[in-house]
Amino acid sequence: MSQAEAVPRTPRPLWSLGLLRNEIAVTFRRWRTLALLAVLAGVPVLVGVAVRIESGGGGGGGGEGGPAFLSQVTHNGLFLVFASLAVTLPFFLPMAVGVVAGDAIAGEAHGGTLRYLLVAPAGRTRLLLVKYATALTFCLVATLVVALSALVTGALLFPLGEVTLLSGTSISFGEGLLRALAIAGAVALSLVGVAAIGLFVSTLTSSGIAAMATTVGLLITVQILDTIPQLAAVQPYLFPHYWLSFADLLRDPVYWDQLQKNVGLQALYALVFGSAAWARFTSRDITA
Repeated sequence: MSQAEAVPRTPRPLWSLGLLRNEIAVTFRRWRTLALLAVLAGVPVLVGVAVRIESGGGGGGGGEGGPAFLSQVTHNGLFLVFASLAVTLPFFLPMAVGVVAGDAIAGEAHGGTLRYLLVAPAGRTRLLLVKYATALTFCLVATLVVALSALVTGALLFPLGEVTLLSGTSISFGEGLLRALAIAGAVALSLVGVAAIGLFVSTLTSSGIAAMATTVGLLITVQILDTIPQLAAVQPYLFPHYWLSFADLLRDPVYWDQLQKNVGLQALYALVFGSAAWARFTSRDITA
């Protein structure tokens, strides 16, 4: 046995905190990312101003879900957080996530930096994990940007105080803030599946624009399918089906059934499309 063979090889770890920090820093320094966050931050402002102008001293609307949140905004500015998340979750938030995740690999290939990243001590599996972790970080940051913008806007335009839940019971403003934080976390978790789909699509092409457009197109298509009554049998398996289940966190007691189904469904999509992305990326011929 040669001396080289006698020395055991140290396997490279699948995770690199330095690589992750660098990837997150690069992602959030891009003008495109900053523009997406600015648009998301502007939505609660527009909603709050519109409600303020329309109310003129009296609220409107009713029912549960988004309309119920809007009807409560004039009485408690904290409800602007819930209303803004309900408004942005069906399209704005997942679209932004789709843009970031869809560009993760395809953008590097289009810019000619993908091969450099793989030559550096990254490796395909580690790079893919870092890209997905960055996309998940964006999911959380984007959701918090909406929530914080809505909280500030709500505090400036409307009174704050005790929160009346959808079940009719009242809780303190402090507990309401905790519920708002929990809802932001639930919304961020709802975007896990979209991030995995975007990452998979990103491994199929070398065009970042094509990957982003395909991901957003799939998002719109699935959203439409989720509204067709004739497809009720398959709708519980579509990733956006339980997105608005975060409203159950505003009940006393909390209804956990659909929240748990949403988390399980997002985990399933992350597993399936994450595995597909890994299989594609690790066997792909990298030419750029």
